[in-house]
Amino acid sequence: MREQYDRGQARSSSARRLAAIRSFGRWLRREGHVERDPGALMATPKQERKLPARLEEREMARLLEAPDSSTPLGRRDRAILELFYASGLRLAELVGLGLEDVDLGNRLVRVLGKGGKERIVPFTRAAATALRAWLPDRGSLARRDDGSAAAPGRRGRAAAEPLFVNYRGGRLSARSVDRLVRRYAAATSTRYAAATSTRYGVSPHALRHSFATHLLERGADLRAIQEMLGHARISTTQRYTHVSAAQLLSVYKKTHPKA
Repeated sequence: MREQYDRGQARSSSARRLAAIRSFGRWLRREGHVERDPGALMATPKQERKLPARLEEREMARLLEAPDSSTPLGRRDRAILELFYASGLRLAELVGLGLEDVDLGNRLVRVLGKGGKERIVPFTRAAATALRAWLPDRGSLARRDDGSAAAPGRRGRAAAEPLFVNYRGGRLSARSVDRLVRRYAAATSTRYAAATSTRYGVSPHALRHSFATHLLERGADLRAIQEMLGHARISTTQRYTHVSAAQLLSVYKKTHPKA
């Protein structure tokens, strides 16, 4: 473990190696090859708590304005970004949406989340406006695929009528959405201007983090955020409290005369 530390290995990597050693030690002791399990003497390295990547409110405003709304695909991209930020959807949830999943009148979207669990999430007036602008373009695109682009776990009408389609009329893929989010983020955020690859920069999940963080900063209840995000455990949602604490510390250091 000391050697791993000296090499600068991440704590998570050291913890995985230690877990393997412990499993092997337990087997050796169970089979009678050793009298004691040496792995039991080692404490697991304390894991680093990484704060989720997110955009500030000003950065998010610039991102939402980035698509060219004078073109059909620009209107589609604007609707995607608005819905991501308005409802905190996962990437797979967004690309899996069907036309009938969106209730524009009540500004609600029905989402099929992890484990096949459904939830209803509200969205903003801005997202509703962007969706209304996109739907005529979506209807005018001829659907040429054979249904093979249907979202996993979706059957029937939901599979045949995707909300977001590509220029050929087929269901937009998760990879395509990931690329377009990163491209717009790199074009509008100075922090991510050089991060245009799929390994770096702002991912669609960062918009989900931004959604949750901004709600929490403005006083939203943690349980309500948990429900909207579709988290099974409140502990998963609680990490956003650390984001807000980090922001408070940053403000404190910048403003307190003795900080």
